[in-house]
Amino acid sequence: MRFPRLFQFLIILLLAASACDCNSDYTIRRRGYYKIEFPPHQYQQYNITGVPYSFEYPVYSRIVKDTSFFEDKPENPYWINIEFPRFNGKIYLSYKRITGQQSFDKLVDDAFKLTYKHTSKATDIKDSLMTTPNGITGIFFKVGGNAATGRQFFLTDSVSNFIRGALYFDATPNADSLGIVNDFLEEDMRHLINTFRWTGRNGL
Repeated sequence: MRFPRLFQFLIILLLAASACDCNSDYTIRRRGYYKIEFPPHQYQQYNITGVPYSFEYPVYSRIVKDTSFFEDKPENPYWINIEFPRFNGKIYLSYKRITGQQSFDKLVDDAFKLTYKHTSKATDIKDSLMTTPNGITGIFFKVGGNAATGRQFFLTDSVSNFIRGALYFDATPNADSLGIVNDFLEEDMRHLINTFRWTGRNGL
């Protein structure tokens, strides 16, 4: 039995299309992120008359006075932010005056609580005791995973002064995309810590 020529032509087209679909080459692309160009690490001095501390901070950042800290009013005028416009990040620096042993113990306890509240998103939290070249002691926290902040620290003289720093990004926390930026800015945070000094002007 002979098929009509038109019907034969349609069958050939269908078979050819099927053969093309089966033999098509394709590559599944992995999710990628934009390449980030990092500037060289260079620093400048922050030393303002009347402020009870000084340190060096990156030239590609800017310092602004904190007018609100997560919707709370700062406790004193020595709360500042180090902003990194290129990376959409910010280091919050909150200064506290120690008024006795109980005050000191609470400040340390609060610093640990603020860090470990991220345990639901963190894969791990490492805290390391440090003593800076200027003889200032403190603890550096490194938080892994998709936590809102991946790097935090506090510094104190245990008698009069206490300061806490926390790095945040104005972006959805993502360890894969923010990892290299966290590592880059961690070097800047450690430079800040190692150049940090109490200036003695600590009256409020």
